[in-house]
Amino acid sequence: MELLPRSPAEFGSARYWDRFFRQRAQRPFEWYGAFPELCPVLYKYVRPRDKVLVVGCGNSELSEQMYDVGMCEDIVNIDISDAVIRQMRERSAGTRPRMSYLLMDMLQMDFPDSHFQVVLDKGTLDALLTNEEEATLAKVDQMFAEISRVLQVGGRYLCVSLAQAHVLKKAVEYFSQEGWVVRVHQVASSGDKQQFVLPVFVYVMTKFRKIPGSAAQILEICPEEQDKPMRVESAERLVAAVKDRQHYALLCSQISKTPCREQVSLDLCDKESGKPRYTLHVVDSPSVKPSRDNHFAIFIIPQGRETEWLFGTEEGQRQLAASAGFGRLVTVALHREQHYEGMASIQAELSGKVMELAPPGLPARQQVPFLSVGGDIGVRAVRHCGSSPLSGDFVVEDVRGDGTCYFRRLVFLQNRNVVQSEARLLAPMPLPGQKKRRKDKKKPSPTEAPGAIDKSYLCCEHHKAMVAGLCLLGGPDALPGELAVLVVGLGGGSLPLFVHDYFSQARVAVVEIDPSMLEVATRWFSFSQGDRMQVHVSDGLDYVAKLAAEAPAQYDAIMFDVDSKDLTVGMSCPPPAFVEKPFLQKVKTILKPEG
Repeated sequence: MELLPRSPAEFGSARYWDRFFRQRAQRPFEWYGAFPELCPVLYKYVRPRDKVLVVGCGNSELSEQMYDVGMCEDIVNIDISDAVIRQMRERSAGTRPRMSYLLMDMLQMDFPDSHFQVVLDKGTLDALLTNEEEATLAKVDQMFAEISRVLQVGGRYLCVSLAQAHVLKKAVEYFSQEGWVVRVHQVASSGDKQQFVLPVFVYVMTKFRKIPGSAAQILEICPEEQDKPMRVESAERLVAAVKDRQHYALLCSQISKTPCREQVSLDLCDKESGKPRYTLHVVDSPSVKPSRDNHFAIFIIPQGRETEWLFGTEEGQRQLAASAGFGRLVTVALHREQHYEGMASIQAELSGKVMELAPPGLPARQQVPFLSVGGDIGVRAVRHCGSSPLSGDFVVEDVRGDGTCYFRRLVFLQNRNVVQSEARLLAPMPLPGQKKRRKDKKKPSPTEAPGAIDKSYLCCEHHKAMVAGLCLLGGPDALPGELAVLVVGLGGGSLPLFVHDYFSQARVAVVEIDPSMLEVATRWFSFSQGDRMQVHVSDGLDYVAKLAAEAPAQYDAIMFDVDSKDLTVGMSCPPPAFVEKPFLQKVKTILKPEG
């Protein structure tokens, strides 16, 4: 039996629908889910006394079920198929006296103006708007104009749709320009992903009188897990928000059936602000032999440790998953802008969502463990937030590392997975009036002030290699005269500070392009200038070029510790200009012969 149309145009043909419903006989055809899935949304917007118009009713049971449960009885159903109208009249004859079925084209309705409080459309707009050709768009405009005409002010047009981008955009733009409030609900799925993968949406367009000259738009989206709508600022953002949810549904469907060949990552956003709250990575371990208890686990990465190799790289996360002994591990990184009560609250918040990422073959009602390092969510305290025209937004934060060590970090938020500068903190000091902590209590309390910067410690491996390179010039005690060192790139200042303090004869010049970084290093990383330490605020490329022309052969060592702002080149540091041959020739010029 061939039910599919030969062309999209047939979706608007009465002849096609007559043939369709004759071949289906009395079997209901439900576009986009049945009454139980749609019921929670419909109950919000359909009142028992409303007069409801259902356009393109087909032989769906939706109207009948709305009537039977008492949601509403004054329901008028219209369709262009004579065959289906006769079927539906027979089905409701004698049992639903207040419900009627009329043969009518929704593009040319016979109803008077402002006749209905609700117009309900289940898949009809999607069937009509199959392309963006001029003739199709003209029909859609005619449909919208007729719906607008028959609805009262304050009435609701409820459109059940798959929300293809061009369909949603057309509906949102048309009605928002007319001054209507537009809200999009995601319908909670029935859980049967085998039956229907794509999520279903209900557009709720509420009619208001158009105010001349007003350009204000009210656009909102309600995700399936919450009732409170989220405001969005444009039709484009609303379409993008819906598209994110569609992609997520497809992803969940795919990974519920087959193992992940590549790592999957996604952000879960805060319901209030819309900003990322959790970053999830789904990692499968083919080497792990599945048993009942090792299918699936969730790993909470302690705050501040998401940049470590084991937690922040794909290779490290695969090693973590394999060593944990689970077939699928979802790692969860916590964002610094968000507040978390503790492991229990995170588990409660994520339990429902992470189960949507479960692997194939997970036994029913299987308990999924939440894992972490040391059983807690780590410690992160943001000490300072700032912004600069050169570096963008940045934060200074204190985090607890492995064990009881604490570190202060500078992070540029445009590349939040890279720690720009890091310094170890000495043991926390009690605040004035606070009793000294007993030795057996290892965890500092929130009332303890952070300790001073440990200038003897180099956190970065490349800094250790740079300092080791100075030994090629002789040990600190064997160096005759002054050691002249140029450091390009200040950051938190730990590298020039170490050279200054541990090479007592060293004279250190630092070049930093961003004056904000000098302020950060001074205030938060105990950096200071003096007779043997001077900072020049300048572009490192220009500074070296100027020295090469005016004062050659004056440095024993030159260290480049410069980050790259261009994330597309594949190098986090330095910028490509620093490793081009003409620039390296200038570097050679300002080095001493043995430098």
